[in-house]
Amino acid sequence: MHISPDRNALELAEPSAESRTAFEPAPAIRESAMAMPDDPYHAHVYFDAGTLPVAQRLHRNLDGMLENDSLPGLILVGKMHDREVGPHPKPQFEIQFLASALPNIVPLFEASGLTCLVHPVTDDDLADHTTLAEWIGQPLPLDQSVLDPPGHNKGLARFGKVDF
Repeated sequence: MHISPDRNALELAEPSAESRTAFEPAPAIRESAMAMPDDPYHAHVYFDAGTLPVAQRLHRNLDGMLENDSLPGLILVGKMHDREVGPHPKPQFEIQFLASALPNIVPLFEASGLTCLVHPVTDDDLADHTTLAEWIGQPLPLDQSVLDPPGHNKGLARFGKVDF
């Protein structure tokens, strides 16, 4: 995906065949058991006052894709939080999707220019947000003290139903 230079804000256009690149997950993701197409994933898209319009546009685009089912594997587009939530140190919104959507959804994050955290949802919340995670943009320090202990990830139970 690329940003169309003749638009005021983020306008995602279909990339040419030459510009397409497949999402290459972090080595920890590639080597984990989380390689099946139906495996659950989350992404957290971070924003601040300066990037709020871009985040709102991306949120609307993703919500529209969910409504018209144009991005297979997209499960939920969460609400935009205007403050820190859970381990996340700044405003963000969450997207829930299946591993099969990675090649189509990650380019949207990359084109936005926003910082995003992409991770599988396993029974180890700490690993999901650290060693199994992939950052797009500048990594942020997460509050790891609030993450669920291994074997008790609340994210699994709420996958596809609710965000925070």
